[in-house]
Amino acid sequence: MPDYRLYCFAQSGNSYKVALMLALCGLDWEPATVDFFHGATRDPEWRAEVNAMGEAPVLDHAGKRLAQSGVILTYLSRRTGQFGPENEDEELEILRWFLFDNHKFTSYFATHRFMFSLAGKPADPAVLGFLRSRIDGALAIVEKHLADRPFIVGGRPTIADFSLAGYMFYPIAETGYDLAASHPNIHAWRERIAALPGWKPPYDLMPAAPPAT
Repeated sequence: MPDYRLYCFAQSGNSYKVALMLALCGLDWEPATVDFFHGATRDPEWRAEVNAMGEAPVLDHAGKRLAQSGVILTYLSRRTGQFGPENEDEELEILRWFLFDNHKFTSYFATHRFMFSLAGKPADPAVLGFLRSRIDGALAIVEKHLADRPFIVGGRPTIADFSLAGYMFYPIAETGYDLAASHPNIHAWRERIAALPGWKPPYDLMPAAPPAT
């Protein structure tokens, strides 16, 4: 039986953050598919047994059950000694980018993508326009930050990169963003991440959850 079990699904960029870390660290792990689009995370039994917060990803390892991608990434970096901070200043800088990512980067991008291509019904153009305005602001911050450095913290890949990259590898048809054309620094950063040994895109690392019918 694999050492790590990840409750996840391929459409989830938050799940991808953790799956990517597991892959890049060369860890022995298996996915447990979450049937998200049919309400698995809202099921009272699932919340009681897996995650009371009703979210994926969730990681099982050595008798621990951990939720929230930033927590799991931190745990894995400490367990493996890979992709973590080298000192307190870097630890705080990684935490700063985690909080930015969760509040302004992933949050708006993921919501826009869901409404744009995964919700199964037409989205309100005004809502999409609002979300795009927030996304554009967050992307601009990261684009500027990456203008003079290869990675987010410390000049090398860290868990800060994997957090911010969670939704950056989905197809243009899903996201509505051609980042290669609009944000060259972010695109070059994506290419550096994709060149790391063990990297795979989301749909190659995790099974997809069945779409809503």
